[in-house]
Amino acid sequence: MMNHHRAGMRIPVELPVHVQWRSHRGSSLKAQGRTENISGNGLFITFPTKVRRNTPITFTVALPAEITQVPLELLCQGRVVRWNRPGELPGIGVIIDDYELRPAQRPV
Repeated sequence: MMNHHRAGMRIPVELPVHVQWRSHRGSSLKAQGRTENISGNGLFITFPTKVRRNTPITFTVALPAEITQVPLELLCQGRVVRWNRPGELPGIGVIIDDYELRPAQRPV
């Protein structure tokens, strides 16, 4: 079994995040959460839905223009490495496998 050790400093930041994944039966699922913290290779998302470990996910984090000067979003491919235990804040720990920083998509 592979251990996923935290690499790098975790920065506490709360930002909206949109998550997409496929169920074990192949259905496309979506939900919203909030980042709790971010590091160079992963993040923790407060999230109401339990997602299986090793599930590939796609997620988009909206970066505030107050920080970035222009509206940007971080589009990531990753995988779930853990789900919090009972008594802890519900959420998922995610490793980022690939990412793209792009101009924020404007709502239609």
